[in-house]
Amino acid sequence: MTALAPTLQAFFTERLIRQRQVSHHTIAAYRDTLKMLVAFASKRKAIPPSRLDIDDLDAPLISSFLDHLERDRNNGPRTRNARLVAMRSLFRFAALRHPEHAATIERVLAIPAKRFERRLVTFLDEKELAALLAAPDRHSWTGRRDQVLLTLAAQSGMRVSEIINLQTGDVHLGVGAHVSCTGKGRKMRITPITAQMASLLKQWLRERGGLQTETLFVSRSSKSLSRDAIEHRLAKYVDIASKVCPSLRQKKITMHVLRHSAAMRLMRAGIEQSVIALWLGHEQVGTTDIYLHADMAIKERALAKTAPASAVGGRFKPGDKLLSFLEAL
Repeated sequence: MTALAPTLQAFFTERLIRQRQVSHHTIAAYRDTLKMLVAFASKRKAIPPSRLDIDDLDAPLISSFLDHLERDRNNGPRTRNARLVAMRSLFRFAALRHPEHAATIERVLAIPAKRFERRLVTFLDEKELAALLAAPDRHSWTGRRDQVLLTLAAQSGMRVSEIINLQTGDVHLGVGAHVSCTGKGRKMRITPITAQMASLLKQWLRERGGLQTETLFVSRSSKSLSRDAIEHRLAKYVDIASKVCPSLRQKKITMHVLRHSAAMRLMRAGIEQSVIALWLGHEQVGTTDIYLHADMAIKERALAKTAPASAVGGRFKPGDKLLSFLEAL
């Protein structure tokens, strides 16, 4: 057996699961990346996957695989870079176990991430958000559930995965009402809620029933909602709300846009970036800079506070003949 197969197995069982204790989402992402890489290398080298060696996955092959992701699978630069992160993690692990392949590993680790344009984040203003949250039909069970779910997402800024995993026991009403969740990196986060949100959750909990350990938002068959199901419901309500607020048609709205909207509301209220980072569960405060770039109102207020330029207008005319000659060229 070659060195790649046992190294790959140890990478998942020892490195990711036992040592780093990463989430099942990370396991799945790394598994899919390396599964595609092995299949690509096996086809390119005409070697069965179990007989591939570390040197078979050299820098030219990895580069070809990354090009294949963008060209044939239509992956964007962000996805391409995420796949590269998974491969780098494997090769850093392999470097400790197989120094005899150091040259190959070093060249693979030197492959750079691809630069890409950072677009401004999409968010909803107060009018658009009000129209969207009014779209669910309060006379139906699913409509009442969806209104509570969307309102909580827009106010708390939770990720859709965090909302899906909420349990009824995570909602704490009364004095200091809040919702607790476990976010990325297994970080526990407590988010305060308004009196109106607490009232909506109280009504939903009364209608939802169930034990403290049961999922907060479920389907009619009492199963947990999937990400696709929530996004499908959101698209339906965006279509309804756009009839009242046409500006919604100009935006691509997903559940993550509601998270951005929550952050923008905090930013416009003058909340410090460090507090917003804690609110959203960001690892670094600098991550919230994207909201500063997106908010034109903040830039306009900053411009209004600056003193107007007092320089005298007109074109500069050099007095020296040599400078005049050079200027005329």
